[in-house]
Amino acid sequence: MLTTGTAKIPTAIDPIALRRAFGTFVTGVTVITTRDTDGDPRGMTANSFTSVSLDPPLLLVCVAKSASSFAAFTTADSFAVNLLHEGQVDISAIFASKSPDKFQSVNHDRVHTGAPILTDSLTWFDCTIYNRVDAGDHVILIGQVQAFGTSPSAPLGFCRGRYASVKDPLPSGWLASHNMIIGYLIEASGEILLRADGSGGWALPTAKRRKAGSELPLDDGKSLKLLSDNTFLYSIFDVADCDPGYLIYRARLADGGQGRDLPEDLRFFAIDKLPYDLIPTRELRAMLRRYVRERKQERFGIYMDSGDGGRLAMIEGEARSWHQAFQD
Repeated sequence: MLTTGTAKIPTAIDPIALRRAFGTFVTGVTVITTRDTDGDPRGMTANSFTSVSLDPPLLLVCVAKSASSFAAFTTADSFAVNLLHEGQVDISAIFASKSPDKFQSVNHDRVHTGAPILTDSLTWFDCTIYNRVDAGDHVILIGQVQAFGTSPSAPLGFCRGRYASVKDPLPSGWLASHNMIIGYLIEASGEILLRADGSGGWALPTAKRRKAGSELPLDDGKSLKLLSDNTFLYSIFDVADCDPGYLIYRARLADGGQGRDLPEDLRFFAIDKLPYDLIPTRELRAMLRRYVRERKQERFGIYMDSGDGGRLAMIEGEARSWHQAFQD
C-alpha cells in the first residue's frame, strides 16, 4: 500500500556506508567504451547498468564525473556496453585502472556505430546517444541499441566490492547468436587489406551492412571503391566461444589499388607474407590460408560452418549477371 506525506530524511548521509549499502545489490560487470574527438578508443569498468525500454530499445549506464574518460562519453554520439563473462576478471581490472593502453590486451572490433566492441565479451550492445541526464556526481547515459550480440558463457558477478560467481546461467532453449560481423577480404595488386585490431594484431576490415555493396565505408568518412561484379560471399563461420559469427565477402578494389590513401589502421600485405602469427583467431587464419591456396588455383569456393568441420562447395565458371544466367 502506498502512502503519501513527507518522510524524515537524515540531514547527513555517510557516503562510505551508503556505498556499502548500494554494493549489496548483486550486479554484473560491464566495460563501457566509446571514441574521443581524436577517434581514439576510450573505456572504463562500470556496474551501474540497466535495461530501460524495448520499444524503442533503450539502456542506461552511469559515468562518474571524476572518470578520466568522462569527457569522451559526454561528447561522443555513440557508445557500447560490453558485459563481461566469468573469465574476464583481468579485463575488468584493466579497464578500472588508469592505464593508457587498455585496449592493447583485448580483441575489439567495430560493428555499427564505430564504438569499440570487445569481441570476447559475454554480451555487447552498440548504442547511439538517446539522452544524457545530469545526476549529482554522475551523468546518466541513455543509449538506443543499434546492434547487439551475446554468448552462452557464465556472467561475471559483483557484490560487496568483490567478484561473485553465477551458477547455471543458461536456461533450456536459450538462443546464443543474434548478429553477424561483416568482413571484407579485399585484394589489390597481389596484396590483401588488413586492419589493425588495436591489440597489436590484424584482422579483416569490417562493414555495417550485411549486403555487399560497391564501396566499403571507412571510419574517416572516406570509402574504398569495390568492383561490384567481383564481390562474392566467401565464408560464413562462428568463432569458438565468441558471438557473433562472421560473414565474409571476397572483393577487389575498383582502381586496382592505385593511388591508395588509407587510414593508419589499414595496410596491404603481400599475399605470400600475411602476418598469420598476428591474427588472433584461428578461424580467420584458416580462412585466409584457404583463400591463398584457392587464389593460386584461380578456383574459389564458399565455406559454411558446421559441427563436423564445415562444408566447402567449389564454384565453377565465370561470374554472370542474374539476368544473363536466367536467360541461359
